[in-house]
Amino acid sequence: MKNILYILSILLIGADTFAHGMSDADKQKILDAGSWQYFELGASHMLTGYDHLLFLFGVIFFLTKFKDVFKFITAFTVGHSITLIFATLYGIQANYFLIDAFIALTVVYKGFDNLDGFKKYLNTESPNLLWMVFAFGLIHGFGLSTRLQQLPLQEEGLVWNILAFNVGVEAGQIFALGLMILLLSGWRKTQSFQSFSKLANSGLLFVGALLFIMQLHGYSHSAYPDDFPLNRDDHHHVHEEMQAESKPSALEGYKKKILLNENAHTHGDGTTHTH
Repeated sequence: MKNILYILSILLIGADTFAHGMSDADKQKILDAGSWQYFELGASHMLTGYDHLLFLFGVIFFLTKFKDVFKFITAFTVGHSITLIFATLYGIQANYFLIDAFIALTVVYKGFDNLDGFKKYLNTESPNLLWMVFAFGLIHGFGLSTRLQQLPLQEEGLVWNILAFNVGVEAGQIFALGLMILLLSGWRKTQSFQSFSKLANSGLLFVGALLFIMQLHGYSHSAYPDDFPLNRDDHHHVHEEMQAESKPSALEGYKKKILLNENAHTHGDGTTHTH
């Protein structure tokens, strides 16, 4: 349990490592960019959008017919296209950590649904999946919009650039879905599919929950910046102190490490002597 808590704390400290927002390079690249650059950015953003891809993976996990895949992916596409286009066009924004937290919950939902959790644990039928996928598409599209609005968008040609970004998202989505379908179609033919399908969807549920916690952690930093150090090393030490305070043995180990660091002196020849 102690090791699990330590791993989770490290993941929370490095939560921005898993972020798939717009980098400074993206912002620089998009200055005076045309529709093609927006298309490329949309495609790359979807391909690195692990939360979007995890949700799509859960949606198609048990779908074996092309018409079913097409139906559900179309519902998702229409949903996220609506909010992506109109939220960006009208400048509707929200804290992207909170939006990504909701997106993480959609991953949790799909894992829970694939495990037949509504019948097993809630003794009820699961909601209409097609409408749920459409609704979740709206949330995912709003998340994409909040990321796109981090860029220095130019008024000139804005509509075409938003559409190009959206088409790029669809292109990246089609490419990723193609790989998923190939993977799942091959896996379904093996005996391990039945044995590990529950494990895979339990993994979706767990990873979605972890992403949810990480996004809330990020939100706490953005909403209450005065409560957290700006320096990542200081931030790391804060988490170490919090973890150390939870267990006396860990606290003693932390104190010893501090004492060793304070007593260590580096000589001119590069060697270190500890008193």
